Formats: sequence, structure tokens, C-alpha cells
Amino acid sequence: MKPETTAKIKYGIWGLVCGAVIAMTVGFSWGGWTTAATTQTMTKDAVVASQAAICVAQFMKEANHQKKLKELGEVSSWQRAEVIEKGGWDKMPGQEKAGYAVARACADGLELLVKK
Repeated sequence: MKPETTAKIKYGIWGLVCGAVIAMTVGFSWGGWTTAATTQTMTKDAVVASQAAICVAQFMKEANHQKKLKELGEVSSWQRAEVIEKGGWDKMPGQEKAGYAVARACADGLELLVKK
């Protein structure tokens, strides 16, 4: 092979490698690219947030929700998730048991209503 051809190949490969590194850096920094693990975490957070909104709606649908809201306000903030679990508001239709994260997020959402 000619020396010019080897130099072109060498610098061409280095250009590809550097271009790929720059493209990935820009993509992950500013382009909004995410890894699979980050996407799964974001999905789980979105599901918990939507289920917490449903939980708040189920709580507010109760006939005596003002009384229950007052009772919830009297309970310490770290025990509110347990009250939500005992009331069953954190369970989605067709679900036997909900996760603690839903009850905690629901209690945080109801805390805004308690403060009103």
C-alpha cells in the first residue's frame, strides 16, 4: 500500500472515532438521549405519579372526604401513607395490593389539600 493511502485510512478512522465520541457527547448532554435504565426509571416515576393522581381522586370521591381529610391532617406526615393503604385508596381497579410508593405519593398529594 502507498504511504498516502495508509495515512488517509489512519486519519479517516481517527475522524470516525472522534466524530462518534462528539456525537454521543452532544446527544447525551443536550440532545435528550437516555439510556435504557434512565428510561425505565422515568417510566416507573410516571406510572407512580398517575396512580397517585387516581388515588387522590378515589379519596376525594368518598362521601365524607372532608372529615377523612381532617383526620388525615391530624396524623403525622410519616404515617399518612399507612392511613392511605388501610383505606384502600392507593389500589387501582382490579389490583389486590398497591406499592408503598403510590401510597406515599398519594399522601403527598393529599397534604396539599390538608393545608388548604
